[in-house]
Amino acid sequence: MEDLNIKQLTLAVRTIAEEKNLPEETVMSVIEQAIAAAWRRDHGERDQDVRAELNVNDGTAVVYVAREVVEDVGSDAVEISLADAKKHKKDAAIGDTIEEKHDVTTFGRVAAQTAKQVVIQRLREAEREVVLEEFEDKIGTVVTGTVQRVEPRVVRVELGKATGIIPQSEQIQGEFYSPGSRIKVFIKDIERDARGPQLILSRASEAFIEYLFRNEVPELEAGAVEIKAIAREAGRRSKIAVASLVPGVDPVGTFVGGHGTRVGAVMNEVGDQEKIDIIPYDERINEFIQNSLSPADVIKIEINEADKRAKVFVTEEQQSIAIGRGGQNVRLASRLTGYELDIETAAVTAPVEKKPRKNIEDDLFSAIEKQGQ
Repeated sequence: MEDLNIKQLTLAVRTIAEEKNLPEETVMSVIEQAIAAAWRRDHGERDQDVRAELNVNDGTAVVYVAREVVEDVGSDAVEISLADAKKHKKDAAIGDTIEEKHDVTTFGRVAAQTAKQVVIQRLREAEREVVLEEFEDKIGTVVTGTVQRVEPRVVRVELGKATGIIPQSEQIQGEFYSPGSRIKVFIKDIERDARGPQLILSRASEAFIEYLFRNEVPELEAGAVEIKAIAREAGRRSKIAVASLVPGVDPVGTFVGGHGTRVGAVMNEVGDQEKIDIIPYDERINEFIQNSLSPADVIKIEINEADKRAKVFVTEEQQSIAIGRGGQNVRLASRLTGYELDIETAAVTAPVEKKPRKNIEDDLFSAIEKQGQ
């Protein structure tokens, strides 16, 4: 492509629009950007404010170069003196912007190459934008995709026409992704920046776990039970607070499922290395905090409502269980309840009334026992 023929470009607008499934105005805008870039390459300077207008009727283009009216001209490329500005516009004043018009017909080889690159890049971005618009209404859902490429910081996943990325922060810790494998991903967001729109996917979010449970627990959709809160450290542990909206329905048992099938199905998807604690929600904050620190036994709790903090007293041998490995148990319990929890040790002065509390392990053991009978 030696020269960039404006007439040929004008004729190509409709063809490109049809081929790429894009509106003609979008293609027109892309070509105008390319003409402005090519003109700047041939005649102007890098930081000049240049815009182009394409006339599809006669196949011509006009370029407008904007310059600010100033007292002392520092750069001819972007500034113009008041005396020169008045030649273009009689009532020009300091601070105005003057546009000078230039007719264009063809460009040299280097400028033509610049224009071609701009067209290719901008069309690709426009195509991506159109494809991603189809995903706008899928934000907040889980879809199945194919791992396309694994890079140091992101995993690229193909979802039909579009490609999304799982950033490092949204990956399950310790999970291995192999190109060509099929995986479920949560569509978190569409990010738009200088490089164009990008589909952000997640496997580490709380919402991913919630969506998986929605598929396994029909009572959630029916409104018999609900998820009150989720705290998750992907690949390690999740705590889920659940409540029943119907008398007589056991929320923990509903989520665990017969023989642990429901929670088992979710664990199969996120990996067996991630423990999932299903915890009964309680309106009484003391009870809720006690439940959230499961499997630790709590002696007493002192609540500071104003600061949303609580001191939790446990025996010395229960301290490490309450805190958890690397502080994980207390960290997740704090996030689940919304209270900053401080674990303190205290001697047992009176026998603690232990409430029977169900957790996954209990349900699984009782299910195994029943099977063995």
